[in-house]
Amino acid sequence: MSGIGPDPQTLATIKQLSTPPPPGSPYAVPIPGTERDGRSPVYRHWRFQDKPLLETYVPEIRTFHDLFQDAVKRYPNNKCLGTRPWNPTTKSWENHFEWQTYTEVAARSKNFGSGIYELHRRIGVPPGNHGVGIWSQNRAEWQITDIGLSSQSLFSVSLYETLGPDASEYIIKHAELSCVVSSLPHIPTLLALAPRIPSLKLIICVDSLDAGEQDGYSKIALLNGIAAQHGVQIWSMTAVEELGAKVAHPARPPRPEDILTVNYTSGTTGDPKGVILTHSNCVAAVASARSSGSYTHTDVTFSYLPLAHIYGRMIDQCAMSSGSAIGYFHGNMLEVIDDLKLLRPTGFISVPRLFNRINQGIRAQTIQADGVKGALSRRVIETKKASMKLPPGKAHNKHFLYDRIWTPKVKAAVGLDRCRSMVSGSAQLDPDVHEFLRAALGNFFCQGYGLTESYAAGSFQLDGDFTIGNVGGPMPGIEVCLESQPELEYLVTDKPRPRGELLLRGPFIFRGYLKNEAETKKALEADGWFHTGDIAEIDELGRIKIIDRKKNVLKLSQGEYISPERIENVFMGSSNLVAMAFVHGEPSQSTLVGIFGVDPVTFGPFASKILRKTVAPEDIEAIKVAARDPRVVKAFLKHLDNIAKQHKFNGYERVRNCLLDFEPFTVENQLLTPTLKLKRPQTVRKFKTDIDRMYAEINAETANVKPKL
Repeated sequence: MSGIGPDPQTLATIKQLSTPPPPGSPYAVPIPGTERDGRSPVYRHWRFQDKPLLETYVPEIRTFHDLFQDAVKRYPNNKCLGTRPWNPTTKSWENHFEWQTYTEVAARSKNFGSGIYELHRRIGVPPGNHGVGIWSQNRAEWQITDIGLSSQSLFSVSLYETLGPDASEYIIKHAELSCVVSSLPHIPTLLALAPRIPSLKLIICVDSLDAGEQDGYSKIALLNGIAAQHGVQIWSMTAVEELGAKVAHPARPPRPEDILTVNYTSGTTGDPKGVILTHSNCVAAVASARSSGSYTHTDVTFSYLPLAHIYGRMIDQCAMSSGSAIGYFHGNMLEVIDDLKLLRPTGFISVPRLFNRINQGIRAQTIQADGVKGALSRRVIETKKASMKLPPGKAHNKHFLYDRIWTPKVKAAVGLDRCRSMVSGSAQLDPDVHEFLRAALGNFFCQGYGLTESYAAGSFQLDGDFTIGNVGGPMPGIEVCLESQPELEYLVTDKPRPRGELLLRGPFIFRGYLKNEAETKKALEADGWFHTGDIAEIDELGRIKIIDRKKNVLKLSQGEYISPERIENVFMGSSNLVAMAFVHGEPSQSTLVGIFGVDPVTFGPFASKILRKTVAPEDIEAIKVAARDPRVVKAFLKHLDNIAKQHKFNGYERVRNCLLDFEPFTVENQLLTPTLKLKRPQTVRKFKTDIDRMYAEINAETANVKPKL
């Protein structure tokens, strides 16, 4: 593990794994003799069909602590964590990033870990693998906390930035936390909850609590005055680091089997479940993710996906283990593009929702533009699309002329001019969006698959594979199979491709759900197979395509099964009017209805044209009124119908009536999870009256249609 600079053996292995198989050869292969009743054969990465699954690149590296310490040794002076500073004079964010090196982050995290250990000792928490809460948006202090906890064999319990008091109280109690590391805005909530959470004894604030005020007038003094009433101490992060440096407790490195984090699921139904993830899970997942070749010691990545979610966390850990620089967004999701333009990352990992926005923005400025600009843009995109459809081994998304005069301007407009690789995960990306952005940006853009329970890892597409609609083959550290679902009419014997619930097994699959043996047994089989709940098919080259969700499949009155998420993704990816989508079908009905959040910028002109009066995009009340106008709803349904025809939807997959509104689903109204997933049962309950009205209107219209004789 010693030495400065990249490990040649690791780099050679990553290069080998990121190289696709020969053209036309499978990305994953079925292992002979592994079939059983109701199960497909087991599929593995094409290079791991007859050898152990990938767990680590270096045998001595078995924990996240090992990964980071190795990076510090190899890249001591590399930029590690970057932040845009706040200027209190101008009350604005500075237009540059300030960086801490790997050496500096190592020193701070070591001191913080020592300080946490000392504070635990003082309040009577014995040494051991205990949990500490982290409640903050993405920032350098988040990672310093996490690294520091690992140095003392402690584990983090992440709380989403947008969690309300009820969910926060549940998680802190369920995980029996004595300490929560928090940003300043959450401290009043924690103090309000403290009387109901007797285990909570320490709150550590990542923000400054003493800006030189006189004694008794600082924030730390005022907050501690309140906290003392509940037996709670409040410390600033700086003070904990100073304490740690003073007492200088030695590191207590974790073991591979120790817990690294308990990551609570978003909780689309019921209470969130605490997913137990170990250090060995982390190392295996990071090794597989790095096999894409997307992380090197010269790369710069952007951290805005919530670190409370394992997807965002694993991305940062891949970057740190590779010696990459991580720049953190400044906290305003509406201004993410500003951060991107300043940082100019070389790698960008995101979710379909943002890629849909980028797609719509680029389309509006290029192929939908008037005159020569629009004509040239359409020519560029069509030429590149044709190149991506060439036979395997010859397909590409480059052009010797267009990538000099057109592509750089498009990439620079969204801060991706240096970006060589992009990944979309967390939910399915609309194939049209995927294809367009591959053509427009001309970089390696793959779709991947993973879950909290699999440490956000599972599968991804390899460079050179320009197919769309699939999530690639299994990673080197996982094996997969399908299980028939007869009640949903998905069978592993289906032709031309096997279909069924996707099962995963391997070294980065979670240990179980915290204090929830019943749910653990439902999800994990005794031999290690994890039931994902996703319905998939596997193609002839071993690539996985997610086609349904076991719990989110609708069955209409005539027996048709519908995947609402697939329809929603198509609408959001194909229409610049649609910002949010919820498609629903009652079992007693034969048609679908929908609730759509509209984008005021595009919806205003759309409604203005129909109503023959100005509906200003900035006038949200006018937008809401226009959205309820029957003429606008009728035109919107026609717009959806055109998209449905383009995507060859079946008749029963058409949306026959809809409700339009501005932001009908938010985290605040508890219809979106903190990771922006729709809570379907709760949405149905909230809009039950509207759903009933829409069906009544459909049925009334149908009843008035006279049959032709």
